[in-house]
Amino acid sequence: MGVSTVFIDGEAGTTGLQIYQRLAERDDIKVISIDPDKRKDTTERTKLLNAADVSILCLPDDAALEAVSWVTNPKTKILDASTAHRTNKNWAYGFPELTSGQRSQIAKSTRVSNPGCYPTGFLAVVSPLVSTGTLPADLPMTVNAISGYSGGGKKLIAQYEASHQENQQQGRESVAPYSPYGLQFGHKHVKEMQTYAGLSHAPLFVPAVGDFAQGMVVQVPLPLWTLDQPPTGQQLHDVLSEHYADEPFVRVMPYPAVNELRDRTFLEAKSANHTNEVQLFVFANDVTQEALLVARLDNLGKGASGAAVQNLNIMLSLPESAGLTQ
Repeated sequence: MGVSTVFIDGEAGTTGLQIYQRLAERDDIKVISIDPDKRKDTTERTKLLNAADVSILCLPDDAALEAVSWVTNPKTKILDASTAHRTNKNWAYGFPELTSGQRSQIAKSTRVSNPGCYPTGFLAVVSPLVSTGTLPADLPMTVNAISGYSGGGKKLIAQYEASHQENQQQGRESVAPYSPYGLQFGHKHVKEMQTYAGLSHAPLFVPAVGDFAQGMVVQVPLPLWTLDQPPTGQQLHDVLSEHYADEPFVRVMPYPAVNELRDRTFLEAKSANHTNEVQLFVFANDVTQEALLVARLDNLGKGASGAAVQNLNIMLSLPESAGLTQ
């Protein structure tokens, strides 16, 4: 097989740069780069978008929609890292592990939407439980999640790094260790979560930024006592283990998950960093009929650039793990 060409529209952004770094050393892919002076040149971008075997969009939603309209080459495939097409039925959803048929959809599609980082964690723990009937589709769900500040893009990264530098110079600790946001609710990830989890109602989603650069923990508490026939913690774990038994990038941690806690107190948010792995935990108390599902991943790995490279490999019929660290 020859060398495939890839154009990253938005190569200078956080996700685009990480995708570029993952592809730059590969000999089965040639990255077509735009002249920095022409990054806003519509004519040049259009030419490169149509010249590549796969064009990856690392753009704001409106810009991604516009870029797609410029692609007229029927042979050019598009992988969109924005939220613009994630629930569009004409686009394949780029979470290969979601269902048994998801990989084939990605492989045969010319339009693939990369999942969001928070939805990746949420769907990894919830979707198999709903699809098997272990949890009902109408169960009210809440999602409490925290991500490193790198997920907020260049502006937030600069803000946190400037704060760190100032605090260090003045001998102070961080002034913003934990910052919830999206408190008007209706966050743009919610529709994606509801759609691919098969839920009757949108989950209540409370994201937060932590005072660390990279890493993510997504928590889904379950009041199982509200169900007529509540599953045990072991049953929840068994369903997840069976669903992901042959998946190289999803690891279901041993049950009970308390054994994975550092000093039985802390769940380190950064332990999956620099990998394309999402780690799943089940905490449960069968007596009180309560459970907590947890997903840990790198918000810039399986939550963004790593997932994009995984999808790119599938779209180009290349080894799925090429360029990725498990």
